[in-house]
Amino acid sequence: MKLRKKSLLMILCLALNHVVYAEENEPAATPYRPSVSAPAALSEPGWLDVELGWQRIKGGGDKDRDSVPVAAKLAFNKDWGIVLNSELGVRRTDFNDTLFTGAGDITLLVKHRIATASEDAAWGIAAGVKVPSAKDSIGSGKTDAILNGIFSKDFAGNNHLDANLGVTRLGAYGPGEGRAQYGWAAALAHTLNDQWSVFAEPSGAYRRATASTAQLMIGASYGYSKRAVFDFAVARGVTAASPDWQVLAGVTLLLGRLW
Repeated sequence: MKLRKKSLLMILCLALNHVVYAEENEPAATPYRPSVSAPAALSEPGWLDVELGWQRIKGGGDKDRDSVPVAAKLAFNKDWGIVLNSELGVRRTDFNDTLFTGAGDITLLVKHRIATASEDAAWGIAAGVKVPSAKDSIGSGKTDAILNGIFSKDFAGNNHLDANLGVTRLGAYGPGEGRAQYGWAAALAHTLNDQWSVFAEPSGAYRRATASTAQLMIGASYGYSKRAVFDFAVARGVTAASPDWQVLAGVTLLLGRLW
């Protein structure tokens, strides 16, 4: 795990060294992290947009869980694109103090942005699957189907709203439990200046015959350059089934143009 952390740090330093020299007329990164919700906007068409982070979760289904989430975003045009998500490393400890390590499952989403008559608002749809690539001790071991609806809007000058409502058809579920899991999230962000923005986001999930989860996340983003945006956030669970705390940090990098 120590070797993996050193390798990730080296990759991050090399990537930052590359993007810091981005010219002023080059496009900007499009951060999705660290909030649960995603915006209707896609990343810059033809450019590889990558997110890399670290998060620690206390409570919930595990005693504690550390992971390195990663996402690659590629838009074919301003209305269609794909998002590939996974976790490069997971280190989880259950309530019996048993330690499990490995990589996470892979999720592939096709995303469609739907423009409205107003330039300040847009709808979006993301659909895809979670592939059970992780070990059963890390993932569910089953394939999930995902559908998410998105609404994004700029308002009152420097404010932005991303509201998501989605459903996941689970491959793994217990006797008598609902197979469909419904999730919601609404992130309200405020831009402070050219580099800093802050946000607050409630989110939750519901599934029949299981305990509902909900949390409140607050965080901030710092624009190191047009092509590198850092983020920091904390989340507090507000139901008994939710994780007690989460701490997250990461970066979004617009690495380079593919076509």
